[in-house]
Amino acid sequence: MARIIMHIDMNAFFAAVEQQSNPALRGVPVAVVGSQQRTIILTCSYEARAYGVKTGMTLYEARRKCPQLQLVAANNRLYAHVSAQIIRIFQDYTPLVEVFSVDEAFLDVSGSLGLFGSVRRIAYLIKSRIKIHLGLTCSVGIASNKLLAKLASEMHKPDGLTLIPPESVADLLKELPVGEICGIGRKTAGKLNRLGIFTCGQLGRYPVAKLKAQFGIVGERLALMGRGIDHSPVLSPEQEAEVKTVGHSMTLKQDISARDEIARFLLQLSEMVGRRARRYGVSGRTVTLTVRYADFSTFSRQQIQAEPICRSEELYQAALRILDRLLLTQPVRLLGVRLSNLQDRDQQLLLLPEERRRRQLTEALDQVNDRHGEFSVMSGSLLEVKGKGSHVISPAWRPAGIRNVSFS
Repeated sequence: MARIIMHIDMNAFFAAVEQQSNPALRGVPVAVVGSQQRTIILTCSYEARAYGVKTGMTLYEARRKCPQLQLVAANNRLYAHVSAQIIRIFQDYTPLVEVFSVDEAFLDVSGSLGLFGSVRRIAYLIKSRIKIHLGLTCSVGIASNKLLAKLASEMHKPDGLTLIPPESVADLLKELPVGEICGIGRKTAGKLNRLGIFTCGQLGRYPVAKLKAQFGIVGERLALMGRGIDHSPVLSPEQEAEVKTVGHSMTLKQDISARDEIARFLLQLSEMVGRRARRYGVSGRTVTLTVRYADFSTFSRQQIQAEPICRSEELYQAALRILDRLLLTQPVRLLGVRLSNLQDRDQQLLLLPEERRRRQLTEALDQVNDRHGEFSVMSGSLLEVKGKGSHVISPAWRPAGIRNVSFS
């Protein structure tokens, strides 16, 4: 049986949730931003987009284009709560719901037509329920696979509904720029352009052997993408692959150079990464430190541990060792810490009393912070670090399961 896949993308999600929560913001240009001074536009309403305001703009750029722009600090807990409600609506129509991010998901409704009728009717039912119960709109794409469904949802926004029938795929892709396909980023598109490949039609006809010579094993997938072929299944939360890395980064309020200042932020990041790793029940052997200079040049260095770790103190010490090997040539704008090469955390009883005491202390602190919020209890060194980390929802966000992430 042919698959019928839907991709549902909420329209200007963060901004729309803010407008629904505060009637005074409805009908006016709104931008959602982080709470730090050096933040950027996280998303904006369609009223703001009409002035040319875009995601990723600095506040200065956005204000120049739209002086009357209303700024709202991001409320991640609210967005996560609303997203979970939306996902529950999806699950009323199919158990095969794959959360792609906090504001979009794939649904495999192949087995639901007998219950609800046509796929268009399912789409209209979902759109209607989201509008009536939450006051939000979404754009729906329908196709035979995830790649094309994602493309379809982008074609008519906001509040769109687009179906790509199989017989229309070749004509649609013939002149479509390769960069319009999900999974082909700017760098890959640039490499394809240098090969003389500008459209999906050209990509689909290009010799696979030459693509593999340029891109390795990815070259074969690129050839399939150029023809609109995607065999990947829609994975329910129970079927999703386990988390492969745990990381956090933050843009600093001002550029810093002093080692003790950098170390304090590394301590905060290590605590955030450690808590997430322990929440997932994993530990890792590879610690990576990422540094971005004031001129936006960025690099990463890593260290492999003798044994898997997940305690924040151990992460912090590893990050410090990497830092001490670096010769920083500019003030630092961004710092990041990541734990990878993961495995399930060893839950066996520890033999050494000191190790047992450390684990018990860590678990007690985690319980307090889980109950009362991130950094309710913390190292004294963190008291001088203002702010509480990330101001955006991680792409790893899920409403339930191992990839569930909650930010305070």
